[in-house]
Amino acid sequence: MRRHFRLATALLALAASCASFGTSAQTYPAKPLRWVVGYPAGGGTDFLARTTGAQLSQQLGQPVVVDNRPGAGAIIASEYVARAPGDGYTVLSADNGVLVYNSALYKKLNYEPQKDFALLGMMGRSPLVITAAPSTPFTDARALIAALQREPGKYSIATAGVGSPHHLALELFQREAKVSLLHVPYKGGAPALQDLMGGQIPLMMLDLPSGVSAVKAGKVVPLLAMSAERIPQLPNVPTARELGFTNVEAYTWQGLAVPAGTPREVQERLSTELQKTMRDPGVRQKLYDAGWEARPTNAPDMMAYVNAERQKWHALIKSRNISLD
Repeated sequence: MRRHFRLATALLALAASCASFGTSAQTYPAKPLRWVVGYPAGGGTDFLARTTGAQLSQQLGQPVVVDNRPGAGAIIASEYVARAPGDGYTVLSADNGVLVYNSALYKKLNYEPQKDFALLGMMGRSPLVITAAPSTPFTDARALIAALQREPGKYSIATAGVGSPHHLALELFQREAKVSLLHVPYKGGAPALQDLMGGQIPLMMLDLPSGVSAVKAGKVVPLLAMSAERIPQLPNVPTARELGFTNVEAYTWQGLAVPAGTPREVQERLSTELQKTMRDPGVRQKLYDAGWEARPTNAPDMMAYVNAERQKWHALIKSRNISLD
């Protein structure tokens, strides 16, 4: 009799727990969401998060609060979210560095991208572009390539820093085009762009969201796009593929992730709402104007994309002996 009573009690408790969870999933979200960004306010990643978050907030009926936690190539933010409760109320702007590069650049990380995060989907991407200062003689890509091949090591080029998408795009370009440039890594894209516009450095590997205003104002000359097709915002700029470098393709991209323990029902709700947000005409136009390409993508497709990126870039990082330890 006592055994039957204990069994009945356990079954009632389990049923209550399941009912509670079901109600929780159905009523989600019941409070504001924290959106963690691993870069300072005002940059391209921050803009994408705030633009997307504003629309997502309307759809979910709860505030989405952006929490900037910059530092160490977004490692600080990544570690914070990896240890956050898996309740669906903390999300992370997850980019190339967070999900792909860092695990190859550092021997030890305090988070594991493949184990600590659940991917919700892509938000946007932008190709890397080789740009020149207006004071240089470079006005087109073919002349640039010819000069680089004729005088290896003569020209310097700025990037946003060692291990950044810009740096790795440069390494890929040099390998495939068989050219050599003097890499000048800056602490971020903003100071590099200032020196490019001022003529202190002749070339820069630029992401369009960081320099779209400068390009529109003629303060920077875009020469070559690291994309499969021409960039809609820069229709006159040829791609590396057009010049015969078929393997030169590099983007800075952003997706959304949550702690791995987040309930599946909550992940699916957020993924569905994210895709809806990225298809919103108003959001897409704002991103386009800022140099982004909206990329509505579900979780499985994002996982496939990230896995392909890991294979590609980990091999390059190893072959070029790049390390941040």
